[in-house]
Amino acid sequence: MFGYTAPLSGNREMDDRVFLETLSSILVDNVDDYHRIANLANTAALLYDYLDNINWVGFYIWNGESLVLGPFMGEPACVDIKNGRGVCGTAFERKEILIVPSVEDFPTHIACSSKSKSEIVIPINDFGVLDIDSPILDRFKKEDSSLLEEAIRILGDTCSSFFHI
Repeated sequence: MFGYTAPLSGNREMDDRVFLETLSSILVDNVDDYHRIANLANTAALLYDYLDNINWVGFYIWNGESLVLGPFMGEPACVDIKNGRGVCGTAFERKEILIVPSVEDFPTHIACSSKSKSEIVIPINDFGVLDIDSPILDRFKKEDSSLLEEAIRILGDTCSSFFHI
């Protein structure tokens, strides 16, 4: 099955489980870097389709000097983010999930889009980050970070050498 086609039940736990099963079913086994990038693209697309009230979802990949824009869904974005800069660079440097209720209140926020009001960033070891923006203040909660951590675990199981896990 490609794409998130199951109707939402309104039960967050059940819907998240179906989402994660769908994610598992569309990922291609760890074959080569091209297929791993396709997995990142499909993960971003599936998240973009599944999550409500978001306007951007994608990956930034560490190249040894900066986080470089990877597969994403949404408007064009910043290409390079320095370690420790913005929400993405800070989450990557600290190796911790950052939930930012208002990006305007984050001291080093990098405004790639004036439409983004809140953000969640999930670091992926030394690989990079998963970044999701919302046009709504205080959009992201603990439940979102739990779902996204599990999605990254599933992605990592398929792309382990790519993620250096």
